[in-house]
Amino acid sequence: MAMLSAHPAPVPSRALQGILCVEIGMLLFVGQDAMMKSLLAIYPVWMLIFVRSVVTVLVLTPLILWLGGPHRLLTPLWPLHMARAFLFASGFSMFYAAFPFMGLAEVSTIFFSAPLITALFAALFLGETIGLHRTAALVVGFVGVLIAMNPAGENFSWVAILPFFCAVTYALSQIIARRIGERESTLTVGLYTLSFAGLMILPMGWAVSHLIPLGPETHHLRWDMSVASADALPQLALLGLVGMAGYMLLSRAYQIANASLIAPFDYTYLPFAAVLAYLLWDERPALSTLAGMTLIIGSGLYLGWRELRAARRSDDTPYTAESIFAPGSPLPAQIPEDEALK
Repeated sequence: MAMLSAHPAPVPSRALQGILCVEIGMLLFVGQDAMMKSLLAIYPVWMLIFVRSVVTVLVLTPLILWLGGPHRLLTPLWPLHMARAFLFASGFSMFYAAFPFMGLAEVSTIFFSAPLITALFAALFLGETIGLHRTAALVVGFVGVLIAMNPAGENFSWVAILPFFCAVTYALSQIIARRIGERESTLTVGLYTLSFAGLMILPMGWAVSHLIPLGPETHHLRWDMSVASADALPQLALLGLVGMAGYMLLSRAYQIANASLIAPFDYTYLPFAAVLAYLLWDERPALSTLAGMTLIIGSGLYLGWRELRAARRSDDTPYTAESIFAPGSPLPAQIPEDEALK
């Protein structure tokens, strides 16, 4: 008869859990953005973001009511959730607005200055230390962003600024997620952020389409919230489900692990996006885009390697609020009183 060990099975590192969440989330986002790029030829960006929010409400609201526990529909942290919703709606509407004008790899490379900005904001707002090595890696990464944008080139367009603005809003939203931290479950974070982003996107879309002259090239920014055909509903529902799952995984990652550790692993998106764009639309990134992408990925991986070395030498991992996606998951860890009051 096998003997049962008196020692409990080791608990996986929260840092590794966070990294795994990011990796799976990035794969989902590549698929989501490929669907977005295709659907923008038919539907306006405002409608697609709104549909994703509707799917979130339909899935997460009954799930939260069923699971109960740490998940809640009413929360005193609603101002932080509203701030994240606004950043999400405004930032990603700019990101998707650039799709018809730029290749998926080009838009994504510029957007992926976000992890670098997140690391910088983590130092400014969360008090996380950035030493000489991190500073050098951040400088190299931002040089990569400039090379990818190529502002001095003949083909530079103001559209390239849109994914950079989205990167800034994304970084701010992840810093707010870290502030929320253990005081909220991932299901509640996802419900509030994505559902209210869908409501906020409606006045944003109306204002853009009525205040800015739109031509044929900006047809995807028109104000058109007509009901989709029955044949299109499965595709729109899939878009919402994939986007919701990816965003929830990222929120989970930033709740349980150090922001400057998790951020560099977002770069997993880039090579997958470049390959998928080539296979689907025969998009070939410019040499400046590939050079910038190389510097951005290199600096991010170096930051991640430094953070992993530091994590192995320290047991000071953050407390975590358990994310329960299905019945049977363990209850959340207890949060010290002084931590809960932060």
